[in-house]
Amino acid sequence: MIGIDVGGANLKVATDSGTFIHPCPLWEKSPIRDILRSYRFPGEEAAVVMSGELADCFGSKSEGIRYIVDSVREIFPRAVFYGTDARFHGDAVPELAAANWLVSADYLMDRHQGSLLVDFGSTTTDIIPLVSLASLQGLTDLFRLQSGTLVYTGLLRTTIPAVIREVVLSGIPTPVCPEYFACSGDAHLVLGHISMADYTSGTPDGKGRDRESCQRRLARVVCADLEEIGEEGACAVAASFWDAQRSLICAAVDNVRRRHGTGEILCAGTGSALASAILSGRDLAGELGAGAGALPAFAVREVALRSPGS
Repeated sequence: MIGIDVGGANLKVATDSGTFIHPCPLWEKSPIRDILRSYRFPGEEAAVVMSGELADCFGSKSEGIRYIVDSVREIFPRAVFYGTDARFHGDAVPELAAANWLVSADYLMDRHQGSLLVDFGSTTTDIIPLVSLASLQGLTDLFRLQSGTLVYTGLLRTTIPAVIREVVLSGIPTPVCPEYFACSGDAHLVLGHISMADYTSGTPDGKGRDRESCQRRLARVVCADLEEIGEEGACAVAASFWDAQRSLICAAVDNVRRRHGTGEILCAGTGSALASAILSGRDLAGELGAGAGALPAFAVREVALRSPGS
């Protein structure tokens, strides 16, 4: 049995031998089948969860669900798909939309009852109270945005002006331009939060992931070349972004924690170490290893294995 999480930008796979993350942007020529083919062995079965149905290459979520189900089924004909009703399905039903966060809660609920799960991923931050699985079933991403349990900001792919509107350069408040010149991956690399190897998503300009390339993109956010504002200016853009992003996440976590009366904070996702540092939480990498960085893929496999008939 393998676990598969099909996101809009990445495809994650959990197997007996480890957890693997593959860049797989659905809005481009999606290599879902090519990636999964390397995991197909005689008798291998697959449990799948998704969030990639929201990619804007699809005219609707149902179209995206059908595409993902068909793509996976071509490689794993007997694959089962976890839905927001906390059940496995064999067909492309509406309940499959954005169920990846729920399967993480399903897996962790019994062993960490009463805790708060914060999954700080490359694109979004899920804030999930592990109080009752029944109370979480059927929730859509729209509802979670409205309730503050889905914060659309992540470690790598968030555009800078989505979080800040200005930065102070040499004492002067300076507006940022609302273009996709730089992203959170650039800011976090410049600040030393991630390495080049951790920067797995595409860059806004399709160029390098080295420190200077990131600084050049950050300079563009204020309509400048790096030579105009220097390393100090680029770092100021990065620091302003992180201050705002950190405050956004911490405030959301605080609100959910108070509302649901949860205790310990558990951190997962590609940014689990950073999240645990700012939230005084427990990094699940200590318990799950690499599985914490791709928790839904890891969790859907575990939930499927413990389900009757597995």
